[in-house]
Amino acid sequence: MKLTRVLNREPVWPPPIWLMRQAGRYLPEYRELRARAGSFWNMCNSAEMAAEVTLHPIRRFGFDAAIVFSDIMTVPAALGCDVTIKENEGPVLAPVASTAGLVRDQARWQEALAPVYGALKRVRAGLDRETSLIGFAGAPWTLATYLAAGRGRDEQKAAKLWAYRDPKGFSELVELLGECVAFHLIKQLEAGAGVVQLFDSWASALTSSGFTHWVVEPTKKIVSKVRSVHPQAKIIGFPRAATLAGYELYARETGVDAISVDASVPMRWARQALSPRLSVQGNLDPIALVAGGKALDEAVDDILAALKGTAFVFNLGHGVLQETPIAHVERLVARVRSAG
Repeated sequence: MKLTRVLNREPVWPPPIWLMRQAGRYLPEYRELRARAGSFWNMCNSAEMAAEVTLHPIRRFGFDAAIVFSDIMTVPAALGCDVTIKENEGPVLAPVASTAGLVRDQARWQEALAPVYGALKRVRAGLDRETSLIGFAGAPWTLATYLAAGRGRDEQKAAKLWAYRDPKGFSELVELLGECVAFHLIKQLEAGAGVVQLFDSWASALTSSGFTHWVVEPTKKIVSKVRSVHPQAKIIGFPRAATLAGYELYARETGVDAISVDASVPMRWARQALSPRLSVQGNLDPIALVAGGKALDEAVDDILAALKGTAFVFNLGHGVLQETPIAHVERLVARVRSAG
């Protein structure tokens, strides 16, 4: 598997390619199944539907990896939160102010998260041997921002206020989230995933000490817990929109095998600062993929030129956008695969 080879620090060329949110609303087969399912959340909680959605982009584009169709809010749901995914708004849940009442029983976690594991088993059975299967989870800080605010907030105000006013109580929440996330990643590996990725989608706008305390340290604990059960586990971390110094710290301290970087990161800097330590993944601007044409070609070529000769995974700086033309994804895959 090309992805596994790269995560073992082998400079495979052309590089493996997969895309965050590669299964989604830009695909007609997804929209058709979504209409039958009735809701996004119904799809996430059906092993059969989630497996089918996961395989859509593999059948259409032949990516080097499939990432299980799920959502980071499965962990809060496993903790007992009543999660609703609202169309064009995202997750909504009752805000929490302490860990009181949150589920700590691993048997109940496993029961709640079972559709993900069922989907992974189905997908693994439907993939060829050369296509990697990726599981994932949201990282504790990002999940904490949702639990504190009751929805996604770019400014993470509620979580920050909680952390400042009640650091002990907030630490307890992050610790519990980390335990459930580590459990979830371990079970995904046991269900057939060969790689797992941690999404810290709201890792931006933290102070330096906040980034260390709420992003780096919880991730390091999760990596350690996963490796205590699966020593050879391959783990990708994505602290989206961190500062360059934050990316360096994350790469140096967390123990992940690869770091995914957002579109703002200069890839020649990433080659110098990050690739000597671990594999790098990224970082095409999703808007360039929507634009297509010369803009797409030049952006792809610039990334390839910057990372050639390193252990590199081609991906986006965030997820595929709904309005992305299928022809542009086909063009992207062909251009990466023909890289000399």
